[in-house]
Amino acid sequence: MSAEPALMSLTSIAKAIAEKRFSSREVTQSCLDRIDQWQPRLNAFMAIEAEAALAAADDADKALAMGNRRGVLHGVPLAHKDMYYDAGKVVTCGSKIRRDFTATTTATALQRLKDAGTVRLGSLQMAEFAYGPTGHNSHFGPVHNPWNVDHITGGSSSGSGAAVAARLTFAALGSDTGGSIRMPSHFCGVTGLKTTVGRVSRAGAMPLSQSLDTVGPLAQSAEDCALLMGLLAGADPEDPTAIALPVPDYVAATGGSLQGLRIGVPTAFYVDDLDPEVARVLDETIATFKREGVEIVQVELPDQRQLSSAAQLVLAVEAAAFHKRWMIERLEDYSPQVRMRLENGLAIPAITYLEAMRWRGPAVSAHTAATAGVDAVIAPVSPVPAPTIAESDVGGGPGAEAVIQRLTRFTRPVNYLGLPSLAIPCGFTRGGLPVGMQLIGRSFDEALLLRIGAAFQRATDFHDRVPKRA
Repeated sequence: MSAEPALMSLTSIAKAIAEKRFSSREVTQSCLDRIDQWQPRLNAFMAIEAEAALAAADDADKALAMGNRRGVLHGVPLAHKDMYYDAGKVVTCGSKIRRDFTATTTATALQRLKDAGTVRLGSLQMAEFAYGPTGHNSHFGPVHNPWNVDHITGGSSSGSGAAVAARLTFAALGSDTGGSIRMPSHFCGVTGLKTTVGRVSRAGAMPLSQSLDTVGPLAQSAEDCALLMGLLAGADPEDPTAIALPVPDYVAATGGSLQGLRIGVPTAFYVDDLDPEVARVLDETIATFKREGVEIVQVELPDQRQLSSAAQLVLAVEAAAFHKRWMIERLEDYSPQVRMRLENGLAIPAITYLEAMRWRGPAVSAHTAATAGVDAVIAPVSPVPAPTIAESDVGGGPGAEAVIQRLTRFTRPVNYLGLPSLAIPCGFTRGGLPVGMQLIGRSFDEALLLRIGAAFQRATDFHDRVPKRA
């Protein structure tokens, strides 16, 4: 048994609390102790609610003592990206505009985790309005990478990536519209699941792009993500876009082996212009899969640059539409970069947006045909390891869009297609920065991605490594 409960996985700690090997108070205090140590260096939390968390942990312990276990995460302390409405709580969305906004409703995803028995530690930092891939925030300061605090975490789920990596929370909700779960997972060395559009309710989650937004978890392992997905997935009367397909037993799926599976490696785009360290980790990951019984085949995907451009266009227009009123009334309260990106969205003609939306169906069909012979496609999450905060702090200047496009080049096509993608830690650079790969799957087949990820993590230990506090 770990002397420090916060270092355990979500799955392990939930079991330990249920079996009364640890009390919820002990576990919550362990997380709060690590938050005290790390927060000054990371800036991962937007709000820390220590007293309320300990009181809720005591309530959970009393309930368990009376035989009342509320759910599979009874007494487990968690914190989430500060864009999930929680009735009575301030939800800033990482912005000046909503700095004092108090939610009157609770997001469905958050409520489902509460119903499973979780304890709230506070809320996690994020890019302003979830519209930035680096982790910079001109209103609240950047979030720092726990592996090297001079480097970015990736965004927009920046606090979620840093807090899970430093073991300040066992897991965190993020969101992925253009890569915002997968990039922090890659840059911070954690596991993150970008879900199929419609798999998890978005009710009560701050919108950015109505046709691209997805809700999903960041956690230590694929097994932990599977546990969360069993709670999060499924229909919701509050969100008509949440699809009423049966929810698989994701946890059971993680027990499957890799024998007999086929994973595709793209012949182009995702393997072009890679940083040498990312290329090395990709080769090593493919070699591990081969050793574990996977057949690796090359796949020729349709032009991914077109998909990436279309995703960027759809996101820009839909984000501008959502923000139109604030852009009229409070334009000066946006950071230069977010303002620049929103103004770009306003300038795109309606016909161009409609063409991008109409092309989506044929693009999905073409991708499905190209990947028909494989169970998943493997690709880097980003062509580079985490750059430094200084070198990527381009604000709203002329270089901003180029930095954003380079970092998100490999994530945006998946968002446009609406497909699931699991980011897993696969290695480290020689300088000690994490490198992640993404497994891109078929619509609503998150279970197979989690099976592949969990089997890979049984063969490797990258997901178990914890950054050391400097």
